[in-house]
Amino acid sequence: MKIPSFDAKSQYHLLAPELINVVSSVMADGRYIMGPQVKCFEMQFASYLDCASTISCNSGTDALHLALRALNIGVGDEVITTPFTFIATTEAIGIVGATPVFVDVDLETYNIDPQQIESKITERTKAILPVHLYGRPCDMSTIMAIARKYNLKVIEDCAQATGAVWQGQKVGTIGDVGCFSFFPTKNLGCFGDGGAIATNDPEIADRVEYLRRHGGKIKYQHEELGLNSRLDTLQAAILSVKLPYLEQWNTARKAIAYYYLEQLASVAGIVLPSVVANGTSVWNQFTIRVLDGQRDRLQQQLNQKGISTMVYYPIPLHLQKVHSHLNYPLGSLPNSEKLSTEVLSLPMFPELSLFEQQITVEAISQASANLSCIHEYV
Repeated sequence: MKIPSFDAKSQYHLLAPELINVVSSVMADGRYIMGPQVKCFEMQFASYLDCASTISCNSGTDALHLALRALNIGVGDEVITTPFTFIATTEAIGIVGATPVFVDVDLETYNIDPQQIESKITERTKAILPVHLYGRPCDMSTIMAIARKYNLKVIEDCAQATGAVWQGQKVGTIGDVGCFSFFPTKNLGCFGDGGAIATNDPEIADRVEYLRRHGGKIKYQHEELGLNSRLDTLQAAILSVKLPYLEQWNTARKAIAYYYLEQLASVAGIVLPSVVANGTSVWNQFTIRVLDGQRDRLQQQLNQKGISTMVYYPIPLHLQKVHSHLNYPLGSLPNSEKLSTEVLSLPMFPELSLFEQQITVEAISQASANLSCIHEYV
């Protein structure tokens, strides 16, 4: 039996009649770029998040880029962020000419440690860019308090956390800008690349709107250099079909996560993710820590049993070649470095059956026991 870490096909089969209908309608209509379905989805997504505006774009990476541009962050500026995330986070910072300043993560939450942020603020700091990793919301209360104290902007990277909540408010609507990804593996995914920016500031929304369309409010009149970063009409139509199911899917993810938490609680050699005290995770990933250098062995044993797992992320960003000029030596951000050798994400998607969950739990329990015996013998 093969158990994938993520399965897009099962979701498609559940919604196939609706999806085929809307895709056929778009193809027949012929308005493939910025068709009416784009604005329709943007309004629906803004309503879901309970914010003033959402502006769609062609990827989560571009969402981050556009957000930084809209906030006038560029050459000579510093943006405080986490090293334990996907490269898109710092890629966007670098593209606008700013410099990422890394703050280590908390070992329990995997997210940026807000207690370390203040010590990294300089006169060049313009923004804080927290990442709600694996679907778990960051401590936005502390982050926003620091931002207000030092007059900094806050850009939330919500690529893995669509629908997550911090103290009653959906992530992406707490800071100045929220950036979302609709990559197929996300909680709300389309059939290709896609992204969106959320904001309650009309000036930011207006600037993002024309930056994504070559920097012009009026066709053939360009106020500044922008991007070609429009969400395809087909993808917008697909997302409009999927959005009403998002809460149901997030609830299913939570049920799977709680099953894992209950069934794996007594397994030796692993550390389970903690439950959010002041909010709600949407569990884009269920990521355990495997101790004593046994992560790769456990992953190999699970793979041999047909259970697919993923490592997000094996090399923290401060140790990536692209950021070598920032001079973060090995050992400078110990928690991120430790997690990169320990984290393992288990199968997690709404359609994962109880039987598949049981098989996964049993395989982890057996493999952990085997690894413990080997470790004790050695």
